[in-house]
Amino acid sequence: MNKQYCPSLTEYKRRWARVVNIGGVPLGGDYPIRVQSMTTVDTMDTLGSVEQTLRMVAAGCEYVRITAPSVKEAQNLLEIKKQLRARGCNVPLVADIHFTPNAAELAARIVEKVRVNPGNYADKKKFEEIDYTDASYAAEVERIRERFRPLVKICKEYGTAMRIGTNHGSLSDRILSRYGDTPLGMVESALEFLRLCEEENYYDVVLSMKASNTQVMVQAYRLLVQKLDEEGLQPYPLHLGVTEAGEAEDGRIKSAVGIGTLLEDGLGDTVRVSLTEAPEHEAPVARMLIDRYVDRAALARPIEPLGAPEPLDPFQYHRRSTHEVANFGGLNVPRVVADLARLPRLEYADLRAAGHLYSPFLDKFQMSDLGADYIYTGERPVPFMLPNGLKEIVNFTAWRDAGRQPYHFPLLTACTYMDDESRHPQLNFLMLSLAELDADLLRRLRTDMAVVLVLATRNAHAMPELRRAYFKLLEAGVTCPVINCRSYGDQPLEKTQLDASTDIGGLLIDGLGDGIVLGTEQYAPRGQEAWLELLGQLNQLSFGILQAARTRMSKTEYISCPSCGRTLFDLQETTAMIRQRTDHLKGIKIGIMGCIVNGPGEMADADYGYVGVGKGKIALYRGQEVIKKAVPEANAVDELIELMREDGKWVEKEVVDEPVGA
Repeated sequence: MNKQYCPSLTEYKRRWARVVNIGGVPLGGDYPIRVQSMTTVDTMDTLGSVEQTLRMVAAGCEYVRITAPSVKEAQNLLEIKKQLRARGCNVPLVADIHFTPNAAELAARIVEKVRVNPGNYADKKKFEEIDYTDASYAAEVERIRERFRPLVKICKEYGTAMRIGTNHGSLSDRILSRYGDTPLGMVESALEFLRLCEEENYYDVVLSMKASNTQVMVQAYRLLVQKLDEEGLQPYPLHLGVTEAGEAEDGRIKSAVGIGTLLEDGLGDTVRVSLTEAPEHEAPVARMLIDRYVDRAALARPIEPLGAPEPLDPFQYHRRSTHEVANFGGLNVPRVVADLARLPRLEYADLRAAGHLYSPFLDKFQMSDLGADYIYTGERPVPFMLPNGLKEIVNFTAWRDAGRQPYHFPLLTACTYMDDESRHPQLNFLMLSLAELDADLLRRLRTDMAVVLVLATRNAHAMPELRRAYFKLLEAGVTCPVINCRSYGDQPLEKTQLDASTDIGGLLIDGLGDGIVLGTEQYAPRGQEAWLELLGQLNQLSFGILQAARTRMSKTEYISCPSCGRTLFDLQETTAMIRQRTDHLKGIKIGIMGCIVNGPGEMADADYGYVGVGKGKIALYRGQEVIKKAVPEANAVDELIELMREDGKWVEKEVVDEPVGA
């Protein structure tokens, strides 16, 4: 199978897409990557929609999407547009359509772009498995095409653009029955509609492949690009987004893991970050992701090109095969290393920066799901006994000078590794860059069963350089575990969250990485408390990236939609309330959806679901099965907890002594 999905895996080149003009704001080609978001107020609230749109534009939105769940909302788009234009706002409007072709056909005469979801535009989803013959499947496809054709003709006549937006969670029963819940099913769902557009000589199309699962999302976009090329279809622009990313830090990390991974390879022409927050908060995050690539080609240092086909399958997740060294590699989860080497001093209480909380009252450390597995202390080993389970990495010189302590593990450079035979018998760490992976070093690594590599780079094109190092290891048959290492220096925390999530998350998405360390050597000197705060944030970020990439689950995951005019309750308030009650349930995934459109399908892999089904009414799900219907909103969180209790998944929150420094 052809594995090519981007212009280059080593050189930053943006994929060229045909230009689609959307209300005078062109998309694709050499135009900038655009920012968009979606209103959250009721579409029938004309003034509210106008005011929110103006705030979104002020925040940086270049396109604004508004839901049109029925004909009446589609008609009101005209009034919203009139009032916006009267106030000097010419932002292109996008109508969001689910289930209602009539609304789409009306909206296409009013707005600059319509978004349709192939999974529910003229198809259906009732979670039924249907045994189609080839003939019956083809007949069903033709029925859908005929229902879709009028919209294509209207868009062509009015010069209206269209986004064919597949969502992982709303694939139709027909697609699921033939392709399963797969990236291929997502791609084929869109291509069925796209082929008809081309038959009608209509090319003002944008495509998207959204999912809440970042692995599925990335694989689907890559496969879409490959299929477009394989079938000789036009290189249509791509709209990037992770659905139901959530809120706050988790939502930003998850968005960056998915969107950033694609941007690194030059894919994407417009971005929407879906946060369970006010929509004007989304645009700055999208802009921060995009701006990283404005000068990427000029800033990037050359990376050795591939001398052979890509050794990975970019369309399916496979973790790189490694041998086990201590608790790295093999079947172990990726490990977190906290870099504490630059702390002015290190005492018991200071280990809170690595997620280990010390209680002076109990004189012991409290277990934490966000406790680092290792700490790196450089030239200054800790002067006290570490809590059970926490291990220490020190520089090779400190390890040697301290008498090669068995409970310290040395960090070596490439020169030391090649020239000095001193080793820890079980576990050694070797800091490397791509340039240092020469033939002699690779030959020695092939037979070393006690070394873990720490891959680092200072290249602006960081993720592709680290990925190229992995390719070199794969080509040489080296199976040592590898820790992904990045350091960013003094910049706002939110930017570090996005940058690290992109660079390291992009590797984890492809199964590359057995650990993570966010280095601190580029940070300016600061006082003890400032260091502790920074290190605590970096430790939390490390666990967040692993969770967002679906490689280590250390906390509750919330799959919460960003809200829109269809939402039937206050999503931000409800999400906060559910989080407050359930954030101690490690590894449980809870979907929080504002309406049935973003209901059981969109939270495809959630363990439990909380879905608005009417004013003040909630449906509760176990997986994709509705368990309780029309639960009063006032009781719904209690009922959700009771459902978990029945399943043996509920544990009470532990009340613990307040640790030092909390």
